[in-house]
Amino acid sequence: MTTAIELVIAAEPDAWRAVGFEVGDDGTCVLGDIGVRLSGGSGGRTAWVLADAPDPAVIDIDGLATAHGAIAHLGAAPAHPNGVSSIDHVVVYTPDLERTCAAIEAATAAPLKRIREAGSIRQGFHRLGSLIVEVVTHPGVTNERAEFWGLALNANDLDALYLRCGDAAMSAPRDAVQAGRRIASFREGAGLGLPVAVMTPHVRH
Repeated sequence: MTTAIELVIAAEPDAWRAVGFEVGDDGTCVLGDIGVRLSGGSGGRTAWVLADAPDPAVIDIDGLATAHGAIAHLGAAPAHPNGVSSIDHVVVYTPDLERTCAAIEAATAAPLKRIREAGSIRQGFHRLGSLIVEVVTHPGVTNERAEFWGLALNANDLDALYLRCGDAAMSAPRDAVQAGRRIASFREGAGLGLPVAVMTPHVRH
């Protein structure tokens, strides 16, 4: 089974540290069982590292920069001072949902789980290990190929995170689209390299 083991983001480690993430000297932030490697710079150029993919020679999945590695035994993830515990999902923007989802499935053998339609927005979902991949298209998507757009993370106490970061770095928590969940977003000025939202955990029934 193909597993996403790392995301690589062009952002400064100190920007993530400033909003309460524990980042190692090598620029790696561990979120659950996935590493986020902060490569410096800005602009949010993003790639992912996969393990156990069918063809490790694949380095581009419909525009998504791809590398390959072995599953690392990261041990217990550090307790981040801001309370964030894991990655909920990664968001991919595409002008062609079916094309991108087919490319992901061909390269990873991870099937398209479902398609959700909400007005002009269409979303497809894959799972690579613990990582949910949310592929999104809407009329405002102007890029020709797929691109990583943003991250959603999980935290138990969203209000405490907002109080820690302040309004200058983060929007106030609000109800999320998913029933029973709440969400807040880091502002662009926080310098995290790409849009990053934080959500309360899934509601289990």
